[in-house]
Amino acid sequence: MIGKYNELKKKKFSKRLILKIAGISSAAWYGKPSLKITKQKPGPKPKFSDENLLIELRAEIRNSKFHSEGYKKIHKRIKNRGIVCGHNRVHSILAKHDLLAPERFKHKGGGRKHDGTIIQELPNKMWGTDGKQFYTQQDGWCWLFDLIDHCNDELLGWHVAKIGDRFAAMEPLRQGVRKVFGNIDKNICKDTGLFLRSDHGTQYMSKDFKNELTFLGLVYSPAFVRSPECNGVIERFHRTIKEQVFDINIFETIEDARVAIETFINEYNNDWLIHRLKLKSPVQFKLELEENQSLKSA
Repeated sequence: MIGKYNELKKKKFSKRLILKIAGISSAAWYGKPSLKITKQKPGPKPKFSDENLLIELRAEIRNSKFHSEGYKKIHKRIKNRGIVCGHNRVHSILAKHDLLAPERFKHKGGGRKHDGTIIQELPNKMWGTDGKQFYTQQDGWCWLFDLIDHCNDELLGWHVAKIGDRFAAMEPLRQGVRKVFGNIDKNICKDTGLFLRSDHGTQYMSKDFKNELTFLGLVYSPAFVRSPECNGVIERFHRTIKEQVFDINIFETIEDARVAIETFINEYNNDWLIHRLKLKSPVQFKLELEENQSLKSA
């Protein structure tokens, strides 16, 4: 054993091997500071650092009127405030700090396939109407009936009622006609090229509702049976108001719900960003569309 030790003692080992076994760098051995090279990203240096951008993103999420918006909408909102950056960078920062909105469950749908289009190029060519139930502590199940434009997704009328009958379903329709055409006189909608879309709910199949459409001169265009995509614009809005209002609030009375619904619909029309409208709100899209139409006709 002593002989082997003496042999190892006489053998020469390289300094690199000794430092490797000891876990010491050559710079530490010679007393030199190690140079840590940070690789710079190609291209010009961004105006906002990741730290500052994260602060702005957190502030946007915290102060937003809506919740669980996707990164593209958040990117659009900070861009409107003058903060210029790429949407991929926004996605990366939100993902790194666990700020991305949860992914929604995708429904497969069913019934007869709707392979046409319900989106209109101009306002007041097709309206969609439907009813949705919500719950209150004192009044139990209540109804929201509303009317939406298939061009810019703008809510033209809405009505909250305890009883969801045909008369409650008529209210948003009358509001929309009065808002667009100025009154609800007989045949006010006749020859305007406007269609009304609804599902086959008992409210819309009733004689009273159909008589109201005949009085107004409004052409009825019912959806296919068990095909909600035929009335997909109002269905999409109902999913939105469910996520933004009904799922996060507990209403004591129907009046409490009415106040919250009115506030949300006003904010939706003016501030909700819609992807198919190129991240513009319903009102903003309509104003720009009207401006473009006036320039073309000038």
